[in-house]
Amino acid sequence: MRLSMRIDVVSIFPQMFDAVRDFGMTRIALQNEKLRLELWDPRDFCQDKYRRVDDRPYGGGPGMVMMAPPLAGAIRSARSAGGGKVIYLSPKGPRLTQERVQILATEPALVLLAGRYEGVDQRLLEREVDEELSIGDYVLAGGELPAMVLIEALVRYLPGVLGNDDSVKTESFSAGLLDWPQYTRPEMFEDVEVPAPLLTGNHEEIRRWRLKQALGQTWLRRPDLLAQRELNDEERSLLESFRQQYEK
Repeated sequence: MRLSMRIDVVSIFPQMFDAVRDFGMTRIALQNEKLRLELWDPRDFCQDKYRRVDDRPYGGGPGMVMMAPPLAGAIRSARSAGGGKVIYLSPKGPRLTQERVQILATEPALVLLAGRYEGVDQRLLEREVDEELSIGDYVLAGGELPAMVLIEALVRYLPGVLGNDDSVKTESFSAGLLDWPQYTRPEMFEDVEVPAPLLTGNHEEIRRWRLKQALGQTWLRRPDLLAQRELNDEERSLLESFRQQYEK
């Protein structure tokens, strides 16, 4: 876990990142100098007066392709200013996971490339991009929203950004399980009470209840995660108890 991180973003819509600068945990991280965010518009690196960043694809076909020269200029300038590996947000990349976020959070700096249109000239990807990442098996109009998703996921690992640094250790996927159900006041909402174990003050009883619920929720919603996890004796017993109660 690093004390601070620099992220440079290459995008033709840098104004979209006002949402990152002005709201939530990312705003706090910027204010506390845990995060440094710099934006690079490829249009500033165009050689023609029209500031053109896209053109028709060779071989024909619909849509436009982002040109290599302005993107290369922006990426190289970002690398010179802050360093860091270059990540292209693309539906062709492997899906982003919590494990990958944890690894990337150890990097001192990253450069994020947000593409648009039908994609980016392959020569640019081969020369300048270190890694491609996808936030899911679907297509968006551009890479700005995926870049923001990645930034927020990374910021959670910077010390002092969350109100409680232990929170990130217990969130869904951090331990290979989905999170347990959460409750707060009032103790009774309409006709539903807070589960009794959470009201006991017994830390061991609360821990076992939460673990049981996390195992059960993962079994119900993401059994693929359980298949990747080697359960210990306690976890097997708690999961079996959850299953029996659920199947009654």
